[in-house]
Amino acid sequence: MLKILLYPVAWIYGLVVYVRNSLYDYKIFHSTEFEIPVISIGNITVGGTGKTPHTEYLVELLKKHVNVATLSRGYKRKTKGFRLVNGSSQAWEVGDEPLQIKRKFPEVTVAVDEKRVRGINELLKDEDQSPDAVLLDDAFQHRKVSPGINILLIDYNRPIDKDHLLPVGRLRERKYQRRRANIIIYTKCPDEIAPITRRIIMKDVNLRPYQSLYFTTMVYGAPKPVFPDVAPELEEEAMERKSVILLAGIANPAPLQEYVASKYAVVGELLFPDHHHFKSADLKKIEALFGANESESPLLVTTEKDAMRLRDEATIPDHIREKMYYIPLKIKFLDHEGKSFDKTIVGYVKDNRSNRELHKRTYQRRS
Repeated sequence: MLKILLYPVAWIYGLVVYVRNSLYDYKIFHSTEFEIPVISIGNITVGGTGKTPHTEYLVELLKKHVNVATLSRGYKRKTKGFRLVNGSSQAWEVGDEPLQIKRKFPEVTVAVDEKRVRGINELLKDEDQSPDAVLLDDAFQHRKVSPGINILLIDYNRPIDKDHLLPVGRLRERKYQRRRANIIIYTKCPDEIAPITRRIIMKDVNLRPYQSLYFTTMVYGAPKPVFPDVAPELEEEAMERKSVILLAGIANPAPLQEYVASKYAVVGELLFPDHHHFKSADLKKIEALFGANESESPLLVTTEKDAMRLRDEATIPDHIREKMYYIPLKIKFLDHEGKSFDKTIVGYVKDNRSNRELHKRTYQRRS
């Protein structure tokens, strides 16, 4: 009944999105192109497709070849405007995901700005320090910038063909807008996909000549301390069937829940909305759950993104800090497809970086 009542709202929302996209398609609204390589990573659905680990994969790949920067809006930060992220930044200032990337790759420039055109221009101001390539995080709907490569992520477990527009479903825009993507990646796949399943997906996607399709899976690492100054590193063997309390504030915790249940003895769970900023009442719930399971001597296991926000909380007691660990997350391409993906990305960046250097030398000679 609720869905039926929401369909008119979804129709109006869909009309607004259609008109906006059409205005960009017909060049009535202007998209800015930059002289440096710009790669956008985004999705059509609301949250939970693995944007951050895919962005980190691209950072890891490109930093070996060029000076790469990442730019996002800094979702749920409490500040405005352009900001450079540094290791001592806090999640409330810059957002948890940019902070996670900066702490993982301290040598890489990480910035936030709700206005992406302004953000890129700020990054390019200093010609000596400006990046050779920019990764735009969560920017598939951000059409004010025209990226050279548009990467669309789709959750393998939540096909968009069976979904609906907001607020009835989880779609930000209609599925045919995937035509704007140069690369489509099905994320969170099982370790193996049957050939017939691949063929069905390829038929559903209906790839255009300029598009490529890839499949990735999530790889969980050994838990690491949220507060390394008070909590020790743990050997993976010591974690075997260890009692844990799961704490997560992410869009889709189901895969994490399944993984944690397969590795550890889960004695409690606390789940919050995506990018949740923990309040004193939340910390009291954590303390109470620890107290209720004190005999089990559990560890608190969370995500890397949640760890960024938990580190902001100065009121967490030491006896709980000592028990807090996060599970790192990486992506892996299936069937050795990563080599083809890497070649496409690196080739695009190197070719367009060369064009930029040629443009700069020509300009300097004319000057």
